[in-house]
Amino acid sequence: MRFLPTDEQSDFARTLRSLLGSAQVPATVRAWADGDAGPGRALWSRIAGTGLFALAVPEAHEGVGLLPLELSLGFVELGRAGVPGPVVESAAASVLLSELADEAPAKRFLPGLAQGETSATLTLPGGSPYALDADAATYCFTVSPAGELRLTGGAGGTGGAGGANGTSGAGAAGEPVRSTDPARRLSLPPAGGELLAAGPEVVRAAEVAGRWARLLTAAQCLGVGEALLERTVQYAKQRTQFGAPIGSFQAVKHRLADTLLGIEFARPLVWAAALSPAPGEVAAAKLSAGEASYRAAMTALQLHGAVGYTEELDLSLWLRKARPLRDAWGTPSACRAEVLRSVTPPRR
Repeated sequence: MRFLPTDEQSDFARTLRSLLGSAQVPATVRAWADGDAGPGRALWSRIAGTGLFALAVPEAHEGVGLLPLELSLGFVELGRAGVPGPVVESAAASVLLSELADEAPAKRFLPGLAQGETSATLTLPGGSPYALDADAATYCFTVSPAGELRLTGGAGGTGGAGGANGTSGAGAAGEPVRSTDPARRLSLPPAGGELLAAGPEVVRAAEVAGRWARLLTAAQCLGVGEALLERTVQYAKQRTQFGAPIGSFQAVKHRLADTLLGIEFARPLVWAAALSPAPGEVAAAKLSAGEASYRAAMTALQLHGAVGYTEELDLSLWLRKARPLRDAWGTPSACRAEVLRSVTPPRR
């Protein structure tokens, strides 16, 4: 099993990192949180130009194939840059539509998703009932426990799931629900909508899409942890106390080293899950990456002191992402339970 990316994969990740590094992503995140999706959509279009979204779409529908490893590498970079929007949900929706035996929905939606011309948010059975950024996504897909796939909202769908942002709501359909991360706008999708498919095949496709969503969220967590650690190391070299950089203090070194170990131990689990996306493997990757990212956030907050808590500092954009991403598409307890099921022999 190969745990290091190929030269081609590394080049793809570097290209994406370079693009995002020059894209003023923090300003885009703040605009997204304020309800201005224009800069986010422009960034989405530039990302699509790298072929990232096409990695979740089969070649038959204008994609380049279902390539979880390459997609995971890309999502590490999205997390590292703090890109807002339903990027995970769009990829998972593409996988869901690809897995359906009926190709009519795939032909209708996948070409646009592959080219980045459209975006999607998604709710699945057993996951969070809230749709992410339904007011900004082109489509909002919902799978019911009974196995019904419906187009329930979004800017290009039906049902009108759009809502205000930045305030808390009662949780009614379309109304916003407060998140720790202001750039994660959550709302309940409306009932009804256009029925696209139904039956056991939808349930099976939803299970596959849910695993991809969990895997890509783990990759995002890895990127967020990397960004937090990098910024904290830079600050520790610059901030002086008692006439010396705080990074020279042993206690600070130990804290940063522990944070680095958590991230580096999570990395091979994410690559292993991308190579073999079994439920237990994916859950282990999500658990490890989510916890590593959250610990990186705690380290960053502690070592930056009060300045790290201010919204004016870009660091806050990543600090606020760590916990929501740790819990998205599989809380730590849910992932532990999945890992336990994967290693426990069935009872006879």
